[in-house]
Amino acid sequence: MKKEEKTPEKGLVKKELSLSDRFTNMVIKEFSSTAVEGGSSGLTSFHKRLCQNYFITIDGVLKKAEQGRLRKSEDYRDAVAVTWENVNMNQLALNVVAVARIGLDPSQPNHVNMIPYKNNHTKKYDIGFIIGYRGTELKAKKYDLEVPDDVVIELVFSNDVFKQIKKDLNNEIETYTFEVKDSNDRGDVIGGFYYYIFDENPRKNKLRYFTKSDIEKRKPLYASVEFWGGEKDKWKDGKKVGKEKVEGWFEEMCWKTIYRAAYNNITIDSQKIDNDFLLLKSNENEFDTNKNTVNTDNLPPEEKENVKNINIEDAVVVEEKTEEKVETKKEEKPKEEKKEAVKKEDPKEATKETPVPETQEKDGQIKAGF
Repeated sequence: MKKEEKTPEKGLVKKELSLSDRFTNMVIKEFSSTAVEGGSSGLTSFHKRLCQNYFITIDGVLKKAEQGRLRKSEDYRDAVAVTWENVNMNQLALNVVAVARIGLDPSQPNHVNMIPYKNNHTKKYDIGFIIGYRGTELKAKKYDLEVPDDVVIELVFSNDVFKQIKKDLNNEIETYTFEVKDSNDRGDVIGGFYYYIFDENPRKNKLRYFTKSDIEKRKPLYASVEFWGGEKDKWKDGKKVGKEKVEGWFEEMCWKTIYRAAYNNITIDSQKIDNDFLLLKSNENEFDTNKNTVNTDNLPPEEKENVKNINIEDAVVVEEKTEEKVETKKEEKPKEEKKEAVKKEDPKEATKETPVPETQEKDGQIKAGF
């Protein structure tokens, strides 16, 4: 009998890994390469889940940013598509490892937002990681020198009765009294405070009071009126027709401002600073350097603040602003026509209504998705 000859299978093509698998493999590689000597890779099932959450979130952000790029006319559209192929993957993997080890989860509200921005040196997109106010708390608890057992954060209204009791020779513990006279009519916001509580050593308890003026000093110069309230231009048929008043979410923004201050003011323990912390700071500095390229079209509404005087904690999705656009401000009349073209595009964007944040209760204190 003749032996059957095996013919090589034709047309076999090596299956390429999906974007999700490639992303996860790069992150796992970084987890392993940055592991403590003699220890495990440190990649737990929790970290693997976070990797999936980061991929899903970043994928959605890139798609939304690309839609925003394509909406622009060709004269003002960046030539580089906002897609995975044009993302600096090595740097992204490093940063994902850092934020995942800190415990920031992009699927949880107010932990962290991802922001693609054009790096003018590499001509690729980097991803900025902007920590939300809940993420600020998690970072504080991991790296700070002495984290309080509890932090009380409250707004004070004109009809409330608040009294700060300072620590002195006759009083060993700094404290306060606070009474809400009428829950149905508390009046206007006149201030707020945070109070650190140390259960085992109450003499370390500390209160910081903010007047309304103190709170508003921390408000971004070009803060969105959709959230802080105020007036904005009213547009009709692409033309400015006056001003309209926006109620906004002033109370919630004041509360969030004090919340951030409470956790940002806890002292960092230098002995706890690790590579993850330094990478996160480096990412923040890099984003800060490129913040003039930021566009506010593609970030969730709760983080939509003006970027030109941005605190790294209040950020927006970016798209590169070309040097040509900046130069048009200094040009004479020939360039003025092009400037007019920009103005004609802007009213269309201005007529878009900013979505109202979904109502939700957080720890019984905040009632909007901030």
